[in-house]
Amino acid sequence: MGSNAHNIVIEAVPGSKYTAKTPDANGLIHYTAEENLVWKDLIERQQIAIQGVACEEFVHGMELLGLPQERIPQLAEVSEPLGHATDWSAAAVPALIPFITFCQLLANKRFPCATFIRAREELNYLEEPDIFHEVFGHCAMLTNPSFAAFTEAYGKLGLEANDAQRRFLERLYWFTVEFGLLKTSVGTRVYGGGILSSIGETQYACSTTPDLRPFNVLDVLRTPYRIDIMQPIYYVLDSIDDLFEIAHMDLFSEMRKAEQLGMFEPLFPPKSAQAG
Repeated sequence: MGSNAHNIVIEAVPGSKYTAKTPDANGLIHYTAEENLVWKDLIERQQIAIQGVACEEFVHGMELLGLPQERIPQLAEVSEPLGHATDWSAAAVPALIPFITFCQLLANKRFPCATFIRAREELNYLEEPDIFHEVFGHCAMLTNPSFAAFTEAYGKLGLEANDAQRRFLERLYWFTVEFGLLKTSVGTRVYGGGILSSIGETQYACSTTPDLRPFNVLDVLRTPYRIDIMQPIYYVLDSIDDLFEIAHMDLFSEMRKAEQLGMFEPLFPPKSAQAG
């Protein structure tokens, strides 16, 4: 694939209950007063919830982003500090996009951000990624060079992978970018956006309930997950810089090993519609 990000065709995956917001002629998206109020309620609540929980890299990234409190930010506002920090930008997408499109964007240093925000009745939990999850949960970490390099490398790997290998890559993304934890001098801290953007997952991840395991790539590739439950297992990195090293491993070799060894037994009841 060439490096021209403008060649990427962004199409929605059928099945989303939400509709992407369309920008006007000036590239601006107009949100309703209620949608802006949902953002305000979410960000104020979550900023309190992650105190003493989020890793320093996330806190620093949030300072760089300077997200508005009273309204949903325009993606251009998010892209500007991202560009200065790591040459990344935020790309408007529908709610759900194909894996190949997702990887094309990441490989071009464009982070896909759905332009809709959740309805108030889904304030606490949403299966589909909305703009709060993407911007608040993920974009701050993309100001970190190691995290950004890992995410770009992940996108490039996804473009080379076959269907079976993509399933392994989905697990790698799940236990790092979405639900990753970090060992620090002051205790375990969160860098995964699926935790940082969720009030319930934030409280749960920092309790004594889940099983925290040292990060091991092969183990991660063999660990099943479900998207609709609190995670029974989290993997803990020794340093955020470990992501840079993981990005430069021979991950296809690790995937072959994982395929030979087989999956771990899931620590959750089966669900036929969705399993990792």
